[in-house]
Formats: sequence, structure tokens, C-alpha cells
Amino acid sequence: MNKKIYVGNLPFDSTQADLETLFGRHGTVESVAVITDRETGRPRGFAFVEMDASGADEAIRALDGTNVGGRDIRVNEAQARGAGGGGGGGGRRDRY
Repeated sequence: MNKKIYVGNLPFDSTQADLETLFGRHGTVESVAVITDRETGRPRGFAFVEMDASGADEAIRALDGTNVGGRDIRVNEAQARGAGGGGGGGGRRDRY
């Protein structure tokens, strides 16, 4: 079974190939998604890596806090995204 890993505080010039090489030392990398800004297309400084579970655990232990391109990256298991949206509230208010 695969695990999805969040990789944060990446240098903005990090590429998919860079991350495949870095994480591939710890297991089989299934996919890499470097997140970019919708408007500008520029990298946002984080990515998601999907890899085999044992390799993912090893990569998290080995790479969290590692200096990559002058930045200490954050590596942890990705959290499931919430159902979105906050908002709400603003219900009816009784007046006296």
C-alpha cells in the first residue's frame, strides 16, 4: 500500500525529477506533484510524493529537517483534505 507524503519549505526551483531522486533513495516513488500557483504557474514551495509505505516511513525519518537548496524541508505524512469551506454561521437572529 502506498502513502502520500507532504514536502514543505522546498526551494522554488525544485523539480519533479529532483524529488524523485531524493525520495527514490528510500523506496519506490509512484508519483510526485510539485504544486504550482494557478494564476502564475510558479511553484508554491511544496509538493506531494506518493511511495510505498515502508519507503515513505523511512523517507520521513531521514529527510524531515534536511537542508535542500539552502532550505530546511518539512517532510511528513500528508493529511486528508477536509470537506472544505468554513463559512456558514450567519443564521437568523431574533430581534426583541
